[in-house]
Amino acid sequence: MTEKQDDPRQQAILASALEAFAAYGFRKTSMDDIAKGAGMSRPAVYLHYKNKEAIVRSLTRAHYAEKTANVSQALSGSGSVSQRLARAIEGQLKGLAEILTSPHGREMLDTSKSTASDILAEGEEEMTALYADWLRREDSAGRVRLPNGPEETAKTITSTLMGVKMTATNAAEFEQRISQLAELLGAGLEVR
Repeated sequence: MTEKQDDPRQQAILASALEAFAAYGFRKTSMDDIAKGAGMSRPAVYLHYKNKEAIVRSLTRAHYAEKTANVSQALSGSGSVSQRLARAIEGQLKGLAEILTSPHGREMLDTSKSTASDILAEGEEEMTALYADWLRREDSAGRVRLPNGPEETAKTITSTLMGVKMTATNAAEFEQRISQLAELLGAGLEVR
């Protein structure tokens, strides 16, 4: 089974799965639920994904592809260091508040962590590399202070964002913490 991110049938399956996981939770969602939501038969879904875990892995991969593009675009845009960092953080975490408002949001995050830990690790490494490259360029231009260097600072950013994501108990708390964090990080990094 080869994954094709632009295949409309696979996109329909992934969208249906995400909706079903939000409504029923991962454990209670069946492949029939996913097939019905995608407008296809269960055997047709199995032609693309062997089980729910494979769907979660694909959703996680798609999540990181989108977030990497968002962060890259935000960091290469115009504005102050603080503004670009805030846009990057917002782009990286876009949509997460909606997941946290779902009755099964925490289960969805835990399932991704347990089912796609290798993809999560690769995605977080890629995010860290994006931030480190940007910080290196900003440091060379004299626009940031990096007492621990770009790599360690980038690891701190991504680890802190992951921590907020995993500990926020609801969407409002998550959004408030992320907003405050972006402001603090930007103010601490930017040379004024």
